[in-house]
Amino acid sequence: MNTRIVKRQPRIFLIHALRHSIQPIEEAFASIWPQTELSNLLDDSLSTDLMSGREVHDMTPRFLKLSRYARDCGADAILFTCSAFGPCIDICSSDLAPLLILRPNEAMIEEAASFRRVGLLASFRPTLNTMPREFSLAAPGVTIVPCYAAGALAALDKGDVLGHDHAASTAAVDLQGQCDVIACAQFSLSRAANAIYISTGLPVITTPGSAVRKLKRLLGH
Repeated sequence: MNTRIVKRQPRIFLIHALRHSIQPIEEAFASIWPQTELSNLLDDSLSTDLMSGREVHDMTPRFLKLSRYARDCGADAILFTCSAFGPCIDICSSDLAPLLILRPNEAMIEEAASFRRVGLLASFRPTLNTMPREFSLAAPGVTIVPCYAAGALAALDKGDVLGHDHAASTAAVDLQGQCDVIACAQFSLSRAANAIYISTGLPVITTPGSAVRKLKRLLGH
């Protein structure tokens, strides 16, 4: 992927399928790269439909509409924050080339690839159906140990942040002895990173920070 120089304030569109992803990625931009113009596009019916049994490929036309809208609004880059929709995002990347499109987890996977065994912690169960393949393609030498944080996302839906963090850190305990690092698959899980570290003693990689750092690098800042 070629680095492109954007001299004005970069306009970056963030496309979400979960409303809980917005705050973590905005906080990461504010901390790492505040000199950006951010725009959020949210369609949480995508995650609802996927959880109800719709096939991920059925969502592709909706992802194309969202990404084309972002392009038409002058996006310098698009960052998807919805980890379970990799096949849809791949098609968007091809459709909108050469516009810079970043998958939710590609930067985090690059950082995790330096470890031999990666515990993949997810609070949205369909992510565990798609994301291990992303790891196998980008980092074939890495062993993935999947782990589902039951109840974490439901707690967030009710506004129970402490309950979310407790569910995530409790689930992560099962990864002790099985992995060298824990990778948080959802952007929303980044808020529980410290609790996960305390409960496991393992290093924790989150998606928002790694994604912002990669975008900043690719856009030449």
